[in-house]
Amino acid sequence: MIRTDRLTKAYGESVVVDGVSLEIPRGGVTALVGPNGAGKSTLLGMIARLLSATSGVATVDDLDVATAPSDEIARRLSILRQDNHLAVRLTVRDLVGFGRFPHSRGRLTQADLAHVQSALEQLDLVPLADRFLDELSGGQRQRAFVAMVLAQDTDYVLLDEPLNNLDMRHAADMMAQLRHAADRLGRTIVIVVHDINAASAYADHIIAMRDGRVAAQGTPAEIMQPVLLQEIFGVPIRVEDVGGCLVGLHFLPFCALPAPASALAPQAADVVAPQRASG
Repeated sequence: MIRTDRLTKAYGESVVVDGVSLEIPRGGVTALVGPNGAGKSTLLGMIARLLSATSGVATVDDLDVATAPSDEIARRLSILRQDNHLAVRLTVRDLVGFGRFPHSRGRLTQADLAHVQSALEQLDLVPLADRFLDELSGGQRQRAFVAMVLAQDTDYVLLDEPLNNLDMRHAADMMAQLRHAADRLGRTIVIVVHDINAASAYADHIIAMRDGRVAAQGTPAEIMQPVLLQEIFGVPIRVEDVGGCLVGLHFLPFCALPAPASALAPQAADVVAPQRASG
């Protein structure tokens, strides 16, 4: 279990995470949601020991992440940061192989190679395995970094905005793979995600943050409430049940407005403007 006790991060007078106490149980998918600047990534960074806390404690299976040996933490917890930059030129396979470093110390065994191959297959990266990262699109690179994290084969997987740069198909595939890792492999997946609908569709538990604090937490059904969502995100959100999944429609107020005449005019002689649905 991941626990935080009054975890705080401040930069001078600016408090980014303000005394957060919570428990994330083992297993399943937990989504951290909230507006920009809510403190989601900073909270995740402190749990993963990428950032030092100003005060408070974060523990993973009762290990204090601030004081536990690095190799012990690395065998229990892996993280994908929001920004990933490498100074060396690597292939996708080489990058994913780095995920095995806490186990192999750079000397990959057959068991390590099997984990690498499995991660490449899970993220549909086998055709790209021998391509260099700088030859890939942003979405392909993002999938490669997630594969590296999954290859680390830890009980806890922390992902900061794993859907960055992914198109709709690959975003859905990514969430399905993370759901699979939680359900069939017994991983505990914690993700920072901006798409509230991705959280609603795939997460077991949602933690909503605002202004550095936990504003609400619960199941998707408990969080996907129009009044609560507007308080958190500051925009009207209509919630609809679509095939048993709660979907937030936050563009609806704009879409419901009459379109300017110029927006409906064809841009070329052979282009016909789309028609808006009535009612």
